[in-house]
Amino acid sequence: MKLKILFSLLSLFFFLGSCRPEKKSKKPKLVIGIVIDQMRYDYLTKYANRYGENGFNRILKNGFSLENAHLNYIPTYTAVGHTSIYAGTTPSEHGIISNNWYDKFLKKSIYCVDDAAYKTVGNDSKKGQKSPKRLYTTTITDQLHLAQNMHGKTIGISMKDRAAILPVGHTANAAYWYDGGNKNTWITSTFYMNKLPKWVTNFNSDNKADEYLNTSWETLYDIKSYTNSRNDDNIFEEKLAGQKTPTFPKNLKKLRKKNGNFNLLKTVPAGNTFTVDFAKAAIIGENLGKSEYTDFLALSFSSTDYIGHKYGVAAVEIEDTYLRLDKDLADFFDFLDQQVGKNAYTLFLTADHAAVHVPSYLQSLKIPAHYLKTKKFKKFLLKVTKKYFNSIELIENVSNYQIFLDKDKIESLGFEVNTVAQKLADEVVSFDEIYKAVTARTLQTTHFSTGILNALQNGYNQKLSGEVLMIPNPATLMRGKKGTSHGSGYSYDTHIPLIFYGNGIQKGASTKKYNITDIAPTIANLLDIEAPNGTNGVVIDEVLK
Repeated sequence: MKLKILFSLLSLFFFLGSCRPEKKSKKPKLVIGIVIDQMRYDYLTKYANRYGENGFNRILKNGFSLENAHLNYIPTYTAVGHTSIYAGTTPSEHGIISNNWYDKFLKKSIYCVDDAAYKTVGNDSKKGQKSPKRLYTTTITDQLHLAQNMHGKTIGISMKDRAAILPVGHTANAAYWYDGGNKNTWITSTFYMNKLPKWVTNFNSDNKADEYLNTSWETLYDIKSYTNSRNDDNIFEEKLAGQKTPTFPKNLKKLRKKNGNFNLLKTVPAGNTFTVDFAKAAIIGENLGKSEYTDFLALSFSSTDYIGHKYGVAAVEIEDTYLRLDKDLADFFDFLDQQVGKNAYTLFLTADHAAVHVPSYLQSLKIPAHYLKTKKFKKFLLKVTKKYFNSIELIENVSNYQIFLDKDKIESLGFEVNTVAQKLADEVVSFDEIYKAVTARTLQTTHFSTGILNALQNGYNQKLSGEVLMIPNPATLMRGKKGTSHGSGYSYDTHIPLIFYGNGIQKGASTKKYNITDIAPTIANLLDIEAPNGTNGVVIDEVLK
């Protein structure tokens, strides 16, 4: 009897096991990561009734939207955002701590992707002397290559070099960025190749940029309908060189000479259309999504950032830019359907950071906002070191709200670095625009599990960061009083859209809080591959079928 019962239980176990459904559907032939530079989450909701059905609304309706997704580190800059998305971790691990930062070993400021070991491919400039050498970890694109024994293709595309290079990691087949000025060329680096593919040279010779610039930027619809934005003519926006007021229409053909010629394309919506044109050419030219392996395209739209910086987040220019981008996305999605196949690709759409309302505009509404004057601040710091240590030679550099100390000088005077750092941290909060300050030692010995100090800790890299890290008051910028910027750990900079769509993705939405570092492990799980080697994000289960 016991043997019969045991046999029955074993039979049931194997029967249930054989009936277990497949974990996932067939893997996508192409994964597309779309990063919209400086896109706030509320651009999805603010302009919702003005978007068409086939752009943002298509992936919102048929994909999965994380409505409470945030960047979980400081600083919230372009290079850091793109790296954190694809590496699945924060600057504390991946090592890209800003766009530019002070290198305390080289004793000079460096740019995140500069690398003189390589040369430009595509023209005779030095704009291609770049590589991802400062990225310490792998990316999801690296992991896909490793999992497929280096088969499949990974390609990065953006007008900005850092936004093309860092997402596709160390093993990319290519990264392309745009060299404007008088060059008007999509270029790359000898890190990837020694000669541009024929499809790139053909694209460059077609000279679509001229077509986009020999015209005028006028609003897509009647300007009176832009009720989500401030009046077009106001004191909070920068002007293009040659304009008397920051208003529509903007005669690009007339203004291009005074605005860097082809560089002007970066600061108008047509720059996004131009990027879509190049992405389409890449998909066709490289046959992406056509092999037995999964390919990956990392696509970043940069014009949104340039326009946001110049006009601010409540400008008619921003509203018009996103209405036009919506049409660009609709066109791109339709192209993917035709070229790759409707159920053959998976994409995610997010942003590398958001942005604050123009502080001078907030001030006009009696909302607290500030401008930090760097020269005044540096003089203040020197007064502190003079008062307590009788020296004005203890500070090597002040940048990115960090203080780098001259350790040799401090020790030669008989002081301890940690003592000097703590005194600066204690004193600096008395400066009007500084809200909080902590030392590197504090970040090494104390764990902040929540709040803005947790974000600061996630952005702190023991090898690369300074000895004192500071947080300014909310809505504080270091720039002129027109236009805006980003970089803080406040929600206006951290709250970004995050939408998954396509093969293997559920339909729906969630208000649970997720981090930007959760994207890479989620895509890794979808593809059944190992996550990037520094990943500390989590798989977003509710997104996946």
